[in-house]
Amino acid sequence: MPLLKRFPAFFLVAMLALLVGCASSAQQEGTGEYIDDTVITTKVKAAIFNEPTLKSIEINVETFKGVVQLSGFVSSHADSHRAVELARHVEGVRSVKNDMRIK
Repeated sequence: MPLLKRFPAFFLVAMLALLVGCASSAQQEGTGEYIDDTVITTKVKAAIFNEPTLKSIEINVETFKGVVQLSGFVSSHADSHRAVELARHVEGVRSVKNDMRIK
C-alpha cells in the first residue's frame, strides 16, 4: 500500500525531470527547436539544390535556433550571394551566416 501512495509523487518528479531535460538554453536547443531547425536546413538545402547555377554538393548548411550557417566552396561571389539570398527567403530563417569560400 505505501508504494501506491508514493507513485503519484514519483510520477510527478519523473515528468518534471523529463520536461527540464527537453528545455532549451543559449547553447542547447529544445526538442521542438531541433525539429524546426532540421526542417529549415532541409528547405535551404532543397532551395540550393534546385538552383542550377550552384553546385549544391559543395555547400554545407547548418541551422541553430533559426540561424542558418552556409559553408563550403562556391565558384564566384555571385554564387555566394545567390546561396545567401535563397537561404534568407526560406520560412523560419532568422538570419544567415556566410562562411563560404571562393575557389
